[in-house]
Amino acid sequence: MKRSSCSSLLDHTDRNKMESLKKRVAEFSQEAHDLYLNQSVPFLEGSPDPLQFYRDWIGPNKPCIIRNACSHWPALTRWTPEYLREKVGSKVITVAVTPDGYADAVNGDRFVTPEERRMSFSSVLDVIEGKEHVGVFYVQKQSSNLLDELPELTDDLESHVPWMSDALGKLPDAVNFWLGEASAVTSMHKDHYENLYCVISGEKNFILLPPTDRPFIPYGVYQPAVYRQRDDGEFEVVNQSDSEKVPWIPLDPLDPDLDRYPEYRRARPLRCSVKAGEMLYLPSLWFHHVQQSHGCIAVNFWYDMEYDIKYNYFQLLEALSEVTRPP
Repeated sequence: MKRSSCSSLLDHTDRNKMESLKKRVAEFSQEAHDLYLNQSVPFLEGSPDPLQFYRDWIGPNKPCIIRNACSHWPALTRWTPEYLREKVGSKVITVAVTPDGYADAVNGDRFVTPEERRMSFSSVLDVIEGKEHVGVFYVQKQSSNLLDELPELTDDLESHVPWMSDALGKLPDAVNFWLGEASAVTSMHKDHYENLYCVISGEKNFILLPPTDRPFIPYGVYQPAVYRQRDDGEFEVVNQSDSEKVPWIPLDPLDPDLDRYPEYRRARPLRCSVKAGEMLYLPSLWFHHVQQSHGCIAVNFWYDMEYDIKYNYFQLLEALSEVTRPP
């Protein structure tokens, strides 16, 4: 057989193998939906038994909403604007400010983070209550900002969630406080945490995608940049040229560009609303996008995930997704 014929045969074989691999990766997602994933986010009533919760939700890596598990927290009735002004109004905290509410998100060919501004808690409440301002404000620092910046509020809730800590055999790595305007949006991403997201007032709206839908979720690599507000009030984007490029999801699930990202048609997102007094268990590695009602207050507990075979399998799926995605 001539060398050119051999080469053509090998090319044809490689193409067949790649098509077979693409098909199998897509079937991987379908199998998960058929075998164990729910078509909507279920509700549980009351604090669950730790072992049962691990068996039913943490082990299978499935989200759920738990009602009446934090109804005994004083925060649910105490955390009015008047109480917060009196308790922590003079405290200076870190606030994310953006022109459009999209912090930590892709903007064109850049991954743009918010301007971080130090301001009093009372000033944040002024913004939430309608005082004239430019930009969108969101208390979203994470890194255990409740404990670090607002420790005066910790007596109004539990330092951890006992049944979750028992189920996982550990305490949370971080306890975070969230407060912002309705325009503040958390772009689609995933975390390496078992997350209990507890709404104190208002409502959070989530779009969730399981890790097994990774083949249909586009990623790009972007130049990092940061928003800066000029003296005239306008925002500019400043490149962080000394920083490494950031992998991020460019797709907006509220308005997906299916011409540019046609594979997303095969994703099967779940939507849920978490209201005051409810907790969302958001499993590790689940992709999520978050909106909120105006002035919504929430606290979440981040428990570090186990880097076990589940993580190992996800890393393999991620690599296969990149290899098989359309050019």
